[in-house]
Amino acid sequence: MSNSTTPTVGTSEKPANDAPAFVKNDFIRQIVREDLAEGRQSAIRTRFPPEPNGYLHIGHAKAICLDFGVAAEFGGWCNLRLDDTNPAKEDPEYVEAIQDDVRWLGFDWHSLRHASDYFDVLYLAAEKLVKQGDAFICDLSAEEVRAYRGTLTEPGRNSPYRERSAEENMDLFRRMRAGEFADGARTLRAKIDMASGNMNLRDPALYRIKHVEHQNTGDKWPVYPMYDFAHSLSDAIEGVTHSLCTLEFEDHRPLYDWCVDKVDLAHSPELLKPLTDKGFPLEAGKPRQIEFSRLNFNYLVMSKRKLMALVQEHLVDGWDDPRMPTLQGIRRRGYTPSALRLMVDRVGISKQNSLLDISILEGALRDDLDAHAQRRMGVVDPLKLVITNLPEDHEEQLDFHNHPKDESAGTRKVPFAHELWIEREDFAEVPPPGFKRLTVGGDVRLRGAGIAHCDEAVKDADGNVVEIRCTLDLQSRPGMEGANRKVKGTIHWVSAKHAVAAEIRLYDRLFTVADPDEDDASGKTYKDYLNPESRKVVTGYVEPSAAQAAAETGFQFERIGYFVADRYDHTTDKPVFNRSVTLRDTWSK
Repeated sequence: MSNSTTPTVGTSEKPANDAPAFVKNDFIRQIVREDLAEGRQSAIRTRFPPEPNGYLHIGHAKAICLDFGVAAEFGGWCNLRLDDTNPAKEDPEYVEAIQDDVRWLGFDWHSLRHASDYFDVLYLAAEKLVKQGDAFICDLSAEEVRAYRGTLTEPGRNSPYRERSAEENMDLFRRMRAGEFADGARTLRAKIDMASGNMNLRDPALYRIKHVEHQNTGDKWPVYPMYDFAHSLSDAIEGVTHSLCTLEFEDHRPLYDWCVDKVDLAHSPELLKPLTDKGFPLEAGKPRQIEFSRLNFNYLVMSKRKLMALVQEHLVDGWDDPRMPTLQGIRRRGYTPSALRLMVDRVGISKQNSLLDISILEGALRDDLDAHAQRRMGVVDPLKLVITNLPEDHEEQLDFHNHPKDESAGTRKVPFAHELWIEREDFAEVPPPGFKRLTVGGDVRLRGAGIAHCDEAVKDADGNVVEIRCTLDLQSRPGMEGANRKVKGTIHWVSAKHAVAAEIRLYDRLFTVADPDEDDASGKTYKDYLNPESRKVVTGYVEPSAAQAAAETGFQFERIGYFVADRYDHTTDKPVFNRSVTLRDTWSK
Protein backbone atom coordinates (compact mmCIF):
# COMPACT_ATOMS: atom_id res chain seq x y z
CA MET A 1 0.00 0.00 0.00
CA SER A 2 1.41 3.37 -0.95
CA ASN A 3 0.24 6.83 -0.01
CA SER A 4 0.89 10.12 -1.76
CA THR A 5 1.09 13.46 -0.01
CA THR A 6 1.11 15.43 -3.26
CA PRO A 7 -1.85 17.85 -3.24
CA THR A 8 -4.76 16.95 -5.46
CA VAL A 9 -4.99 19.32 -8.40
CA GLY A 10 -8.34 20.77 -9.39
CA THR A 11 -9.25 22.66 -12.54
CA SER A 12 -10.89 25.40 -10.52
CA GLU A 13 -7.95 26.31 -8.31
CA LYS A 14 -7.17 29.97 -7.86
CA PRO A 15 -5.07 31.11 -10.83
CA ALA A 16 -1.53 32.37 -10.39
CA ASN A 17 -2.50 35.96 -11.15
CA ASP A 18 -4.91 35.96 -8.17
CA ALA A 19 -7.90 36.45 -10.48
CA PRO A 20 -11.14 35.01 -9.08
CA ALA A 21 -11.37 31.27 -9.64
CA PHE A 22 -14.05 29.99 -12.01
CA VAL A 23 -16.91 28.67 -9.89
CA LYS A 24 -18.64 25.58 -11.24
CA ASN A 25 -22.33 25.17 -10.50
CA ASP A 26 -23.30 21.79 -11.92
CA PHE A 27 -25.84 19.70 -10.03
CA ILE A 28 -23.20 17.51 -8.35
CA ARG A 29 -21.36 20.47 -6.85
CA GLN A 30 -24.69 21.94 -5.74
CA ILE A 31 -25.43 18.68 -3.88
CA VAL A 32 -22.00 18.78 -2.26
CA ARG A 33 -22.49 22.38 -1.16
CA GLU A 34 -25.86 21.52 0.35
CA ASP A 35 -24.44 18.49 2.17
CA LEU A 36 -21.71 20.64 3.69
CA ALA A 37 -24.02 23.53 4.54
CA GLU A 38 -26.57 21.27 6.24
CA GLY A 39 -23.94 19.32 8.15
CA ARG A 40 -24.52 15.96 6.47
CA GLN A 41 -20.79 15.89 5.73
CA SER A 42 -17.92 17.68 7.42
CA ALA A 43 -15.37 16.89 4.70
CA ILE A 44 -15.52 15.69 1.10
CA ARG A 45 -13.94 12.41 0.09
CA THR A 46 -14.19 10.88 -3.38
CA ARG A 47 -12.50 8.10 -5.32
CA PHE A 48 -11.70 7.16 -8.91
CA PRO A 49 -12.20 3.36 -9.18
CA PRO A 50 -11.20 1.97 -12.61
CA GLU A 51 -11.04 -1.73 -13.33
CA PRO A 52 -7.50 -2.61 -14.47
CA ASN A 53 -8.65 -4.64 -17.47
CA GLY A 54 -7.75 -2.15 -20.18
CA TYR A 55 -6.45 1.32 -20.89
CA LEU A 56 -8.31 4.43 -19.81
CA HIS A 57 -9.97 6.46 -22.58
CA ILE A 58 -11.32 9.97 -23.11
CA GLY A 59 -14.52 9.09 -21.28
CA HIS A 60 -12.50 8.36 -18.15
CA ALA A 61 -10.98 11.84 -18.37
CA LYS A 62 -14.35 13.31 -17.44
CA ALA A 63 -14.66 11.02 -14.40
CA ILE A 64 -11.08 11.76 -13.32
CA CYS A 65 -11.57 15.52 -13.59
CA LEU A 66 -14.85 15.27 -11.67
CA ASP A 67 -13.69 12.92 -8.91
CA PHE A 68 -10.41 14.70 -8.25
CA GLY A 69 -11.75 18.16 -9.09
CA VAL A 70 -14.70 18.05 -6.67
CA ALA A 71 -12.43 16.82 -3.87
CA ALA A 72 -9.92 19.61 -4.48
CA GLU A 73 -12.50 22.38 -4.82
CA PHE A 74 -14.03 21.54 -1.45
CA GLY A 75 -10.79 20.92 0.42
CA GLY A 76 -11.13 17.15 0.53
CA TRP A 77 -9.28 14.23 -0.99
CA CYS A 78 -9.69 11.60 -3.69
CA ASN A 79 -8.37 8.04 -3.63
CA LEU A 80 -7.32 6.05 -6.66
CA ARG A 81 -8.79 2.59 -6.16
CA LEU A 82 -8.17 -0.23 -8.59
CA ASP A 83 -11.22 -2.48 -8.79
CA ASP A 84 -9.31 -5.75 -9.10
CA THR A 85 -12.13 -8.18 -8.35
CA ASN A 86 -11.90 -10.03 -11.67
CA PRO A 87 -8.30 -11.31 -11.84
CA ALA A 88 -8.85 -13.28 -15.06
CA LYS A 89 -9.06 -10.03 -17.05
CA GLU A 90 -6.60 -7.83 -15.18
CA ASP A 91 -2.98 -7.05 -15.93
CA PRO A 92 -0.23 -5.07 -14.12
CA GLU A 93 0.40 -3.30 -17.44
CA TYR A 94 -3.00 -1.65 -17.13
CA VAL A 95 -2.38 -0.75 -13.49
CA GLU A 96 0.80 1.10 -14.41
CA ALA A 97 -0.87 2.88 -17.34
CA ILE A 98 -3.83 3.99 -15.18
CA GLN A 99 -1.53 5.62 -12.64
CA ASP A 100 0.47 7.26 -15.42
CA ASP A 101 -2.70 8.63 -17.03
CA VAL A 102 -4.05 10.13 -13.80
CA ARG A 103 -0.78 11.88 -13.07
CA TRP A 104 -0.46 13.07 -16.67
CA LEU A 105 -3.88 14.70 -16.43
CA GLY A 106 -2.50 16.75 -13.54
CA PHE A 107 -3.92 14.91 -10.54
CA ASP A 108 -2.56 12.84 -7.69
CA TRP A 109 -4.32 10.64 -5.19
CA HIS A 110 -4.64 10.85 -1.44
CA SER A 111 -4.09 7.10 -1.21
CA LEU A 112 -3.63 4.27 -3.69
CA ARG A 113 -6.02 1.45 -2.90
CA HIS A 114 -7.09 -1.87 -4.39
CA ALA A 115 -10.39 -3.63 -3.89
CA SER A 116 -8.27 -6.68 -3.07
CA ASP A 117 -6.97 -4.82 0.00
CA TYR A 118 -10.44 -5.37 1.44
CA PHE A 119 -11.07 -9.02 0.53
CA ASP A 120 -10.90 -10.13 4.19
CA VAL A 121 -13.38 -7.47 5.23
CA LEU A 122 -15.68 -8.20 2.30
CA TYR A 123 -15.72 -11.88 3.18
CA LEU A 124 -16.60 -11.14 6.81
CA ALA A 125 -19.32 -8.75 5.60
CA ALA A 126 -20.76 -11.55 3.46
CA GLU A 127 -20.77 -13.88 6.45
CA LYS A 128 -22.66 -11.21 8.41
CA LEU A 129 -25.34 -11.13 5.71
CA VAL A 130 -25.61 -14.92 5.88
CA LYS A 131 -26.02 -14.81 9.68
CA GLN A 132 -28.68 -12.11 9.36
CA GLY A 133 -30.63 -14.15 6.84
CA ASP A 134 -29.96 -11.56 4.13
CA ALA A 135 -27.96 -13.88 1.86
CA PHE A 136 -28.10 -17.53 0.82
CA ILE A 137 -26.11 -20.07 -1.14
CA CYS A 138 -27.74 -20.90 -4.47
CA ASP A 139 -26.99 -24.02 -6.53
CA LEU A 140 -28.71 -22.83 -9.71
CA SER A 141 -26.56 -22.63 -12.80
CA ALA A 142 -26.11 -19.30 -14.57
CA GLU A 143 -28.68 -20.35 -17.18
CA GLU A 144 -31.16 -21.35 -14.50
CA VAL A 145 -30.67 -18.09 -12.63
CA ARG A 146 -31.54 -16.20 -15.81
CA ALA A 147 -34.67 -18.30 -16.28
CA TYR A 148 -35.79 -17.68 -12.70
CA ARG A 149 -35.11 -13.94 -12.86
CA GLY A 150 -38.20 -13.12 -14.91
CA THR A 151 -38.53 -10.19 -17.29
CA LEU A 152 -39.21 -6.48 -17.13
CA THR A 153 -42.95 -7.24 -17.24
CA GLU A 154 -43.02 -10.52 -15.27
CA PRO A 155 -41.75 -11.09 -11.71
CA GLY A 156 -39.03 -13.61 -11.04
CA ARG A 157 -39.32 -16.83 -9.06
CA ASN A 158 -37.57 -17.62 -5.83
CA SER A 159 -34.68 -20.00 -6.06
CA PRO A 160 -35.50 -23.44 -4.62
CA TYR A 161 -32.45 -22.92 -2.35
CA ARG A 162 -33.60 -19.55 -1.00
CA GLU A 163 -34.96 -20.92 2.28
CA ARG A 164 -31.87 -22.77 3.39
CA SER A 165 -31.11 -22.16 7.05
CA ALA A 166 -28.46 -19.66 8.08
CA GLU A 167 -26.42 -22.54 9.46
CA GLU A 168 -26.49 -24.48 6.17
CA ASN A 169 -25.68 -21.33 4.18
CA MET A 170 -22.74 -20.55 6.45
CA ASP A 171 -21.40 -24.08 6.13
CA LEU A 172 -21.64 -23.97 2.32
CA PHE A 173 -20.15 -20.49 2.11
CA ARG A 174 -17.16 -21.49 4.20
CA ARG A 175 -16.70 -24.59 2.07
CA MET A 176 -16.77 -22.32 -1.01
CA ARG A 177 -14.09 -20.24 0.70
CA ALA A 178 -12.06 -23.41 1.32
CA GLY A 179 -12.07 -24.19 -2.41
CA GLU A 180 -14.22 -27.29 -2.14
CA PHE A 181 -16.49 -26.58 -5.11
CA ALA A 182 -15.88 -26.09 -8.83
CA ASP A 183 -16.25 -22.80 -10.67
CA GLY A 184 -19.90 -21.94 -11.21
CA ALA A 185 -21.19 -24.66 -8.88
CA ARG A 186 -22.62 -22.23 -6.34
CA THR A 187 -23.04 -18.52 -5.72
CA LEU A 188 -23.80 -16.42 -2.69
CA ARG A 189 -26.90 -14.36 -3.47
CA ALA A 190 -28.56 -11.50 -1.65
CA LYS A 191 -32.07 -12.19 -0.41
CA ILE A 192 -34.03 -9.12 -1.50
CA ASP A 193 -37.13 -9.30 -3.74
CA MET A 194 -37.64 -11.46 -6.82
CA ALA A 195 -40.73 -9.41 -7.70
CA SER A 196 -38.94 -6.09 -7.68
CA GLY A 197 -39.40 -3.86 -10.70
CA ASN A 198 -35.64 -3.22 -10.51
CA MET A 199 -33.95 -6.30 -11.96
CA ASN A 200 -30.81 -5.57 -9.94
CA LEU A 201 -32.73 -6.31 -6.72
CA ARG A 202 -33.90 -9.76 -7.79
CA ASP A 203 -31.58 -11.65 -5.45
CA PRO A 204 -28.31 -10.59 -7.13
CA ALA A 205 -25.09 -12.58 -6.77
CA LEU A 206 -22.63 -11.27 -4.17
CA TYR A 207 -19.86 -13.90 -4.48
CA ARG A 208 -18.90 -16.40 -7.15
CA ILE A 209 -16.43 -19.27 -7.24
CA LYS A 210 -13.41 -18.59 -9.42
CA HIS A 211 -10.25 -20.64 -9.05
CA VAL A 212 -7.96 -18.01 -10.55
CA GLU A 213 -4.75 -16.68 -9.08
CA HIS A 214 -4.87 -12.99 -8.22
CA GLN A 215 -1.97 -10.63 -8.97
CA ASN A 216 -2.06 -9.22 -5.42
CA THR A 217 -3.41 -12.05 -3.26
CA GLY A 218 -2.05 -15.05 -5.14
CA ASP A 219 -4.08 -18.24 -4.66
CA LYS A 220 -5.52 -17.23 -1.27
CA TRP A 221 -9.05 -16.75 -2.58
CA PRO A 222 -11.08 -19.26 -4.65
CA VAL A 223 -14.09 -16.95 -4.28
CA TYR A 224 -14.34 -13.33 -5.39
CA PRO A 225 -16.93 -10.64 -4.63
CA MET A 226 -19.18 -9.28 -7.36
CA TYR A 227 -18.76 -5.68 -8.47
CA ASP A 228 -21.83 -4.15 -6.77
CA PHE A 229 -20.97 -5.71 -3.42
CA ALA A 230 -17.25 -4.91 -3.52
CA HIS A 231 -17.69 -1.41 -4.90
CA SER A 232 -20.26 -0.19 -2.40
CA LEU A 233 -18.45 -1.59 0.63
CA SER A 234 -15.06 -0.37 -0.60
CA ASP A 235 -16.52 3.13 -0.73
CA ALA A 236 -17.86 2.68 2.81
CA ILE A 237 -14.53 1.32 4.11
CA GLU A 238 -12.64 4.32 2.75
CA GLY A 239 -15.09 6.84 4.16
CA VAL A 240 -16.05 8.09 0.71
CA THR A 241 -18.76 10.72 1.09
CA HIS A 242 -19.83 11.09 -2.54
CA SER A 243 -19.55 8.13 -4.89
CA LEU A 244 -19.70 9.68 -8.35
CA CYS A 245 -20.46 7.30 -11.23
CA THR A 246 -22.01 7.27 -14.69
CA LEU A 247 -25.71 6.91 -15.42
CA GLU A 248 -25.71 3.18 -16.15
CA PHE A 249 -25.25 2.68 -12.38
CA GLU A 250 -28.41 4.62 -11.50
CA ASP A 251 -30.47 1.40 -11.45
CA HIS A 252 -27.76 -0.15 -9.27
CA ARG A 253 -28.05 2.54 -6.60
CA PRO A 254 -30.76 0.71 -4.57
CA LEU A 255 -28.48 -2.36 -4.41
CA TYR A 256 -25.51 -0.11 -3.53
CA ASP A 257 -27.48 1.35 -0.63
CA TRP A 258 -28.81 -2.09 0.39
CA CYS A 259 -25.28 -3.48 0.71
CA VAL A 260 -24.05 -0.47 2.69
CA ASP A 261 -27.07 -0.45 5.03
CA LYS A 262 -27.27 -4.20 5.65
CA VAL A 263 -23.55 -4.54 6.41
CA ASP A 264 -23.40 -1.19 8.30
CA LEU A 265 -19.61 -1.03 8.54
CA ALA A 266 -19.73 2.21 10.51
CA HIS A 267 -21.26 0.25 13.42
CA SER A 268 -19.48 -3.05 12.82
CA PRO A 269 -15.85 -2.51 13.91
CA GLU A 270 -15.32 -6.26 14.20
CA LEU A 271 -15.58 -6.55 10.41
CA LEU A 272 -12.78 -4.03 9.95
CA LYS A 273 -10.39 -5.82 12.30
CA PRO A 274 -8.31 -7.45 9.48
CA LEU A 275 -7.45 -3.92 8.33
CA THR A 276 -7.11 -2.17 11.67
CA ASP A 277 -4.76 -4.92 12.87
CA LYS A 278 -2.46 -3.91 9.99
CA GLY A 279 -2.63 -0.24 10.93
CA PHE A 280 -4.70 0.51 7.84
CA PRO A 281 -6.12 4.08 7.91
CA LEU A 282 -9.93 3.78 7.94
CA GLU A 283 -12.80 6.22 8.18
CA ALA A 284 -15.78 3.98 7.51
CA GLY A 285 -19.01 5.78 6.72
CA LYS A 286 -22.10 5.83 4.54
CA PRO A 287 -21.40 7.12 1.01
CA ARG A 288 -23.91 8.82 -1.26
CA GLN A 289 -24.00 7.66 -4.87
CA ILE A 290 -24.63 10.33 -7.52
CA GLU A 291 -24.83 9.57 -11.24
CA PHE A 292 -23.83 11.72 -14.21
CA SER A 293 -23.81 11.29 -17.98
CA ARG A 294 -21.02 9.48 -19.79
CA LEU A 295 -18.72 11.27 -22.22
CA ASN A 296 -19.30 10.00 -25.76
CA PHE A 297 -17.99 11.57 -28.97
CA ASN A 298 -18.93 10.78 -32.53
CA TYR A 299 -16.34 9.29 -34.90
CA LEU A 300 -15.06 7.19 -31.99
CA VAL A 301 -15.85 3.96 -30.16
CA MET A 302 -15.27 3.76 -26.40
CA SER A 303 -16.08 0.11 -25.72
CA LYS A 304 -13.06 -1.67 -24.23
CA ARG A 305 -14.10 -4.81 -26.06
CA LYS A 306 -14.15 -3.06 -29.42
CA LEU A 307 -10.91 -1.21 -28.75
CA MET A 308 -9.32 -4.51 -27.75
CA ALA A 309 -10.44 -6.02 -31.07
CA LEU A 310 -8.85 -3.16 -33.02
CA VAL A 311 -5.56 -3.81 -31.22
CA GLN A 312 -5.63 -7.61 -31.41
CA GLU A 313 -6.56 -7.63 -35.10
CA HIS A 314 -3.79 -5.10 -35.86
CA LEU A 315 -6.25 -2.60 -37.29
CA VAL A 316 -4.39 0.02 -35.27
CA ASP A 317 -0.80 0.16 -34.05
CA GLY A 318 -1.55 -0.65 -30.41
CA TRP A 319 -3.30 0.89 -27.43
CA ASP A 320 -1.21 4.04 -27.77
CA ASP A 321 -1.90 4.49 -31.49
CA PRO A 322 -2.54 8.25 -31.84
CA ARG A 323 -5.87 7.50 -33.52
CA MET A 324 -7.16 5.62 -30.48
CA PRO A 325 -9.35 7.38 -27.89
CA THR A 326 -7.22 5.97 -25.07
CA LEU A 327 -5.45 8.54 -22.91
CA GLN A 328 -2.17 6.91 -23.92
CA GLY A 329 -3.13 7.33 -27.57
CA ILE A 330 -4.31 10.92 -27.47
CA ARG A 331 -1.30 11.88 -25.38
CA ARG A 332 0.89 10.53 -28.17
CA ARG A 333 -1.29 12.41 -30.65
CA GLY A 334 -0.35 15.66 -28.90
CA TYR A 335 -3.36 16.30 -26.71
CA THR A 336 -2.46 18.18 -23.55
CA PRO A 337 -3.85 17.72 -20.04
CA SER A 338 -5.04 21.33 -20.06
CA ALA A 339 -6.91 20.76 -23.34
CA LEU A 340 -8.74 17.77 -21.86
CA ARG A 341 -9.61 19.68 -18.70
CA LEU A 342 -10.88 22.54 -20.87
CA MET A 343 -12.99 20.09 -22.87
CA VAL A 344 -14.50 18.63 -19.68
CA ASP A 345 -15.36 22.13 -18.45
CA ARG A 346 -17.02 22.96 -21.76
CA VAL A 347 -19.04 19.75 -21.88
CA GLY A 348 -20.20 20.18 -18.30
CA ILE A 349 -21.93 17.72 -16.00
CA SER A 350 -25.48 16.60 -16.70
CA LYS A 351 -27.92 13.72 -16.24
CA GLN A 352 -28.58 13.32 -19.97
CA ASN A 353 -26.50 10.95 -22.11
CA SER A 354 -25.79 12.25 -25.60
CA LEU A 355 -23.40 11.74 -28.48
CA LEU A 356 -21.24 14.86 -28.61
CA ASP A 357 -19.60 16.25 -31.71
CA ILE A 358 -15.90 15.53 -31.77
CA SER A 359 -15.34 19.14 -32.84
CA ILE A 360 -15.77 20.02 -29.14
CA LEU A 361 -12.74 17.88 -28.30
CA GLU A 362 -10.71 19.12 -31.25
CA GLY A 363 -11.73 22.72 -30.59
CA ALA A 364 -10.50 22.54 -27.01
CA LEU A 365 -7.14 21.29 -28.25
CA ARG A 366 -6.88 24.03 -30.88
CA ASP A 367 -7.68 26.72 -28.33
CA ASP A 368 -5.20 25.35 -25.82
CA LEU A 369 -2.39 24.94 -28.35
CA ASP A 370 -3.10 28.31 -29.98
CA ALA A 371 -2.49 29.91 -26.59
CA HIS A 372 0.50 27.86 -25.50
CA ALA A 373 2.26 26.09 -28.40
CA GLN A 374 5.29 27.83 -29.85
CA ARG A 375 5.42 28.36 -33.61
CA ARG A 376 7.83 26.69 -35.98
CA MET A 377 8.04 26.30 -39.74
CA GLY A 378 7.79 22.94 -41.40
CA VAL A 379 6.98 21.73 -44.90
CA VAL A 380 4.94 18.55 -45.33
CA ASP A 381 4.85 18.27 -49.14
CA PRO A 382 8.09 19.96 -50.26
CA LEU A 383 8.73 21.83 -53.49
CA LYS A 384 12.11 23.45 -54.17
CA LEU A 385 12.23 27.24 -54.52
CA VAL A 386 15.47 28.79 -55.76
CA ILE A 387 16.19 32.51 -55.24
CA THR A 388 18.23 33.35 -58.30
CA ASN A 389 19.45 36.79 -57.25
CA LEU A 390 21.10 35.55 -54.05
CA PRO A 391 24.56 33.92 -54.18
CA GLU A 392 24.58 30.14 -53.89
CA ASP A 393 26.54 30.42 -50.65
CA HIS A 394 24.20 33.01 -49.14
CA GLU A 395 23.27 32.33 -45.51
CA GLU A 396 21.78 34.48 -42.79
CA GLN A 397 19.88 34.13 -39.55
CA LEU A 398 16.48 35.78 -39.26
CA ASP A 399 14.73 36.63 -36.00
CA PHE A 400 11.32 35.05 -35.45
CA HIS A 401 8.97 35.33 -32.48
CA ASN A 402 8.23 31.98 -30.87
CA HIS A 403 4.63 33.00 -30.24
CA PRO A 404 2.78 35.92 -31.86
CA LYS A 405 0.64 36.57 -28.76
CA ASP A 406 3.20 35.96 -26.04
CA GLU A 407 6.33 38.10 -25.94
CA SER A 408 7.61 36.16 -22.94
CA ALA A 409 8.09 33.15 -25.25
CA GLY A 410 11.07 35.00 -26.74
CA THR A 411 12.59 34.74 -30.19
CA ARG A 412 14.68 32.29 -32.17
CA LYS A 413 17.08 32.36 -35.12
CA VAL A 414 15.84 30.79 -38.36
CA PRO A 415 18.38 30.17 -41.16
CA PHE A 416 17.62 31.62 -44.59
CA ALA A 417 19.53 30.70 -47.74
CA HIS A 418 19.57 30.60 -51.52
CA GLU A 419 17.38 27.49 -51.78
CA LEU A 420 14.18 26.91 -49.84
CA TRP A 421 11.51 24.28 -49.41
CA ILE A 422 7.91 25.48 -49.70
CA GLU A 423 4.60 23.64 -49.64
CA ARG A 424 3.71 22.22 -53.03
CA GLU A 425 0.15 23.49 -52.68
CA ASP A 426 1.50 27.05 -52.36
CA PHE A 427 2.36 27.04 -56.07
CA ALA A 428 -0.11 26.73 -58.93
CA GLU A 429 0.93 26.84 -62.58
CA VAL A 430 -2.69 27.52 -63.48
CA PRO A 431 -4.10 29.16 -60.38
CA PRO A 432 -7.76 28.62 -59.48
CA PRO A 433 -10.01 31.63 -58.84
CA GLY A 434 -9.06 33.47 -55.64
CA PHE A 435 -5.62 31.85 -55.41
CA LYS A 436 -3.33 34.22 -53.47
CA ARG A 437 -0.11 32.30 -53.35
CA LEU A 438 2.66 31.71 -55.86
CA THR A 439 2.28 31.41 -59.60
CA VAL A 440 4.53 32.20 -62.56
CA GLY A 441 4.63 35.97 -62.94
CA GLY A 442 3.15 36.53 -59.48
CA ASP A 443 4.47 37.83 -56.18
CA VAL A 444 4.21 36.37 -52.70
CA ARG A 445 5.70 37.27 -49.34
CA LEU A 446 8.12 34.74 -47.93
CA ARG A 447 7.34 34.78 -44.22
CA GLY A 448 9.81 37.14 -42.50
CA ALA A 449 12.23 37.22 -45.45
CA GLY A 450 10.80 39.51 -48.16
CA ILE A 451 8.73 39.41 -51.35
CA ALA A 452 9.55 36.89 -54.08
CA HIS A 453 8.57 37.15 -57.76
CA CYS A 454 8.16 33.80 -59.56
CA ASP A 455 10.03 33.84 -62.87
CA GLU A 456 9.94 30.21 -63.97
CA ALA A 457 8.66 26.74 -63.16
CA VAL A 458 11.08 23.89 -63.93
CA LYS A 459 9.52 20.56 -64.94
CA ASP A 460 10.75 17.01 -65.21
CA ALA A 461 10.36 14.74 -68.24
CA ASP A 462 6.81 13.86 -67.20
CA GLY A 463 5.76 17.48 -67.02
CA ASN A 464 5.70 17.68 -63.22
CA VAL A 465 6.92 20.91 -61.60
CA VAL A 466 10.02 20.06 -59.58
CA GLU A 467 11.44 23.51 -58.92
CA ILE A 468 10.41 27.11 -59.12
CA ARG A 469 12.85 29.96 -59.67
CA CYS A 470 12.21 33.34 -58.12
CA THR A 471 13.73 36.78 -57.70
CA LEU A 472 13.75 38.28 -54.20
CA ASP A 473 12.85 41.98 -53.97
CA LEU A 474 15.82 43.11 -51.89
CA GLN A 475 14.04 46.33 -50.93
CA SER A 476 11.28 44.27 -49.31
CA ARG A 477 13.62 42.61 -46.83
CA PRO A 478 12.94 43.17 -43.11
CA GLY A 479 13.92 46.72 -42.15
CA MET A 480 14.06 47.97 -45.76
CA GLU A 481 11.82 50.72 -47.11
CA GLY A 482 9.82 48.31 -49.26
CA ALA A 483 9.14 45.81 -46.47
CA ASN A 484 5.53 46.94 -46.18
CA ARG A 485 4.72 46.65 -49.86
CA LYS A 486 1.35 45.00 -50.22
CA VAL A 487 1.04 41.54 -51.75
CA LYS A 488 -1.95 39.23 -51.54
CA GLY A 489 -0.33 36.17 -50.04
CA THR A 490 2.25 35.07 -47.48
CA ILE A 491 3.76 31.58 -47.42
CA HIS A 492 6.10 29.79 -45.05
CA TRP A 493 9.36 28.06 -45.96
CA VAL A 494 12.44 26.32 -44.59
CA SER A 495 16.02 26.66 -45.76
CA ALA A 496 16.87 23.64 -47.91
CA LYS A 497 20.48 23.71 -46.74
CA HIS A 498 19.64 23.81 -43.04
CA ALA A 499 16.30 22.04 -42.82
CA VAL A 500 16.13 18.62 -41.19
CA ALA A 501 14.25 15.80 -42.91
CA ALA A 502 11.46 14.55 -40.67
CA GLU A 503 8.96 11.71 -40.69
CA ILE A 504 5.58 13.38 -40.47
CA ARG A 505 2.57 11.29 -39.55
CA LEU A 506 -0.69 12.85 -40.68
CA TYR A 507 -3.41 11.50 -38.41
CA ASP A 508 -7.13 12.00 -38.95
CA ARG A 509 -10.37 10.62 -37.54
CA LEU A 510 -10.38 6.85 -37.14
CA PHE A 511 -13.87 6.31 -38.62
CA THR A 512 -15.61 7.70 -41.68
CA VAL A 513 -19.09 7.87 -40.14
CA ALA A 514 -20.29 9.82 -37.13
CA ASP A 515 -21.75 6.84 -35.27
CA PRO A 516 -19.82 3.66 -36.10
CA ASP A 517 -21.61 1.89 -33.22
CA GLU A 518 -25.05 2.45 -34.74
CA ASP A 519 -26.96 -0.68 -35.80
CA ASP A 520 -26.62 -1.16 -39.54
CA ALA A 521 -29.31 -2.95 -41.54
CA SER A 522 -26.66 -4.05 -44.03
CA GLY A 523 -24.89 -6.04 -41.34
CA LYS A 524 -21.77 -3.87 -41.29
CA THR A 525 -19.87 -3.43 -38.04
CA TYR A 526 -17.82 -0.54 -36.73
CA LYS A 527 -14.71 -2.11 -38.29
CA ASP A 528 -16.23 -1.66 -41.75
CA TYR A 529 -16.14 2.11 -41.25
CA LEU A 530 -12.45 2.49 -40.44
CA ASN A 531 -11.02 5.50 -42.26
CA PRO A 532 -8.28 4.36 -44.70
CA GLU A 533 -7.00 7.95 -44.72
CA SER A 534 -6.66 8.13 -40.94
CA ARG A 535 -2.88 7.70 -41.08
CA LYS A 536 -0.50 8.91 -43.76
CA VAL A 537 3.26 9.02 -43.40
CA VAL A 538 5.29 11.50 -45.45
CA THR A 539 8.80 12.89 -45.41
CA GLY A 540 8.92 16.62 -44.90
CA TYR A 541 11.38 19.21 -43.65
CA VAL A 542 11.43 21.24 -40.44
CA GLU A 543 13.55 24.13 -39.26
CA PRO A 544 16.48 23.06 -37.05
CA SER A 545 14.99 24.27 -33.75
CA ALA A 546 11.97 22.00 -34.27
CA ALA A 547 14.17 18.97 -34.88
CA GLN A 548 16.07 19.69 -31.67
CA ALA A 549 12.91 19.64 -29.54
CA ALA A 550 12.41 17.03 -26.86
CA ALA A 551 9.85 14.25 -27.33
CA GLU A 552 6.26 15.32 -26.58
CA THR A 553 6.99 18.95 -27.41
CA GLY A 554 4.09 20.43 -29.32
CA PHE A 555 4.27 23.16 -31.97
CA GLN A 556 2.09 24.95 -34.41
CA PHE A 557 3.69 24.38 -37.80
CA GLU A 558 2.69 27.68 -39.31
CA ARG A 559 -0.18 27.50 -41.79
CA ILE A 560 -0.32 23.67 -41.53
CA GLY A 561 -1.54 22.56 -38.15
CA TYR A 562 -0.48 21.49 -34.67
CA PHE A 563 2.15 18.78 -34.38
CA VAL A 564 3.95 17.01 -31.56
CA ALA A 565 7.32 15.27 -31.42
CA ASP A 566 6.46 11.59 -31.04
CA ARG A 567 6.66 10.32 -27.49
CA TYR A 568 8.69 7.24 -28.41
CA ASP A 569 10.15 7.47 -31.93
CA HIS A 570 11.36 11.08 -32.12
CA THR A 571 15.08 11.81 -31.87
CA THR A 572 17.01 14.93 -32.81
CA ASP A 573 18.80 12.93 -35.52
CA LYS A 574 15.60 11.39 -36.88
CA PRO A 575 12.72 13.64 -35.91
CA VAL A 576 9.19 12.24 -36.00
CA PHE A 577 6.16 14.52 -35.72
CA ASN A 578 2.53 13.52 -35.31
CA ARG A 579 -0.24 15.84 -36.46
CA SER A 580 -2.37 16.58 -33.42
CA VAL A 581 -5.10 18.58 -35.16
CA THR A 582 -5.49 20.76 -38.22
CA LEU A 583 -5.69 24.55 -37.88
CA ARG A 584 -9.42 24.42 -38.56
CA ASP A 585 -12.10 21.77 -38.78
CA THR A 586 -11.66 20.14 -42.21
CA TRP A 587 -14.68 17.85 -41.65
CA SER A 588 -17.27 20.59 -41.18
CA LYS A 589 -19.58 21.18 -44.10
